[in-house]
Amino acid sequence: MPHIVVIGSANIDLTTFTDQFPRPGETIFGRDFSLGFGGKGANQAVAARNCGADVTMIARVGEDMFGDATIENLKSYGIDTSRVLKTAGVSTGVAPIFVESSGQNRILVVKGANDCLTPADVEAARDVILSADMVVFQLEIPLATTIAALELANRHGISTIFNPAPAQVLDLKQVGIADYVIPNETEAEVLSGMRVTNLDDARACARKLLADGINRAIITLGANGALLMEPEVHIEAFSVQPVDTTGAGDAFIGSLAVFLSSGYGEREAISRANLYAALSTLNVGTQKSFVKADVFTAEWQRRSK
Repeated sequence: MPHIVVIGSANIDLTTFTDQFPRPGETIFGRDFSLGFGGKGANQAVAARNCGADVTMIARVGEDMFGDATIENLKSYGIDTSRVLKTAGVSTGVAPIFVESSGQNRILVVKGANDCLTPADVEAARDVILSADMVVFQLEIPLATTIAALELANRHGISTIFNPAPAQVLDLKQVGIADYVIPNETEAEVLSGMRVTNLDDARACARKLLADGINRAIITLGANGALLMEPEVHIEAFSVQPVDTTGAGDAFIGSLAVFLSSGYGEREAISRANLYAALSTLNVGTQKSFVKADVFTAEWQRRSK
């Protein structure tokens, strides 16, 4: 099995389900509440592990009840947590999530200990990083830490996936050294300055990202699948009736890291990741909605005929 190293965030998700979002100053009753484990980094690590990879997580949590629970949760999946460090004086990251009955969500992230992961932590984990088949990054930790790890992996020829989320303006030449930069529509718009509302917009946006310094781009398009550039290939989505779309992007990233590292061609790897992400929307939550390898394989065999 491939070895995937995920350098990123670990949060506690506080999810409220409601028929509609409140207006400013308005108080309404929600339908339900769920407390779960999240953070883009941890989510992607769990997805990769569920797809069969050996996974090491590099992260920081607080010295609090959420930090202990986060480490135990990662261990329960079989993820190596030897590089998940406890940080005194700050909280574990939290993410209040609000989900409408349509399945759409809004998320507010409080980074806490995630903001304390440093380039020195990356250097301390050098041996782990250089043993990886693929290293995966996001933006819920300090940008300097992500860049330090990306450059380390690049210098040593380690394959990388950079997920520029949450969206922010970046130096595209700096992050473009990643083997794959994978934004969704909103993130692609922030990176490029171009609106992405349909497939043609995505094509134009991807061309600009490549021209501005990105090595290879995949724009995820939700129900419209994903667009690989370059060469230009549109990979269609799989039809489902979503219950909760929270974490679907992380399911895509984590599973794609495994499929690419397992030797599948880009088109099939992306198609498989599309299906894995779609299956994650059929249940509530993030990590607990990610299916195991046997469930995915059975569904892939059924749907890909």
